[in-house]
Amino acid sequence: MKRFLFRYKRLLAVAIFLGVLLAVFQLSGLRGHFNLAFVQQQILASRGTGLLIFVMLFALGNLIQIPGWIFLAAAVLTLGQVWGGLATYFAATVSCLFTFVVIRGIGGDALRTLKSPLATRLLRQLDTHPIRNVVLLRMLFQTVPALNYAFALSGISFWKYLVGTLLGLPLPIALYCLFFDYLAKALKWL
Repeated sequence: MKRFLFRYKRLLAVAIFLGVLLAVFQLSGLRGHFNLAFVQQQILASRGTGLLIFVMLFALGNLIQIPGWIFLAAAVLTLGQVWGGLATYFAATVSCLFTFVVIRGIGGDALRTLKSPLATRLLRQLDTHPIRNVVLLRMLFQTVPALNYAFALSGISFWKYLVGTLLGLPLPIALYCLFFDYLAKALKWL
C-alpha cells in the first residue's frame, strides 16, 4: 500500500485538491451561482471589468467542472455572435491555460507513472503528434475540464498545449456561436 501511495502521490494530490475545491464551492453555495443569468449579469456590469470578470469566472468555472457552454451562451446572448465568440475564445483559452498550470503545478506529469498498456500507448501517441492531438481533442471536447487535467498531467510541453488549444478552439466556438445565436432568435431571447 505504501508503494502504491508513493507511486501515485501526485495523482492523489490532484484528486484531493479538486475534491476539496469542489466541496468548498458546492457546500458554500457558490457553485450554484455559475449559471447563465449570473454570467450575463457579470458581463453587463461594466464593459471593461465585466469582460475581465467573465474571463476569471470561466477560468474558475472550468477548474470546478462548470460546462463551458454556459459561458459561451452568456457571452453570445449578451455581446452578440461575433463579440461573444471572440470574448469566449479568449476566455476559453485563458481558462484552459489556467487549469493546465494549476494542475501541472500540483500533479506534474503524474500520468507517466501509470503502469498500464493503455496509458503507455495513449501517451506515446500524444508524444508523437502533440499539437495535432490537442487540436483534434479540442475540436471534439472543447474546454472539458477532464481533458485539461489529462493534458496537464501528461507531460506535454506548455507551448505545444498552447498552440494546439489556440488552433483547436475556434471552429467549435464558431459553431456554438451560430447555434446559440439561432436558438436565441428562434426563442426570441434577442
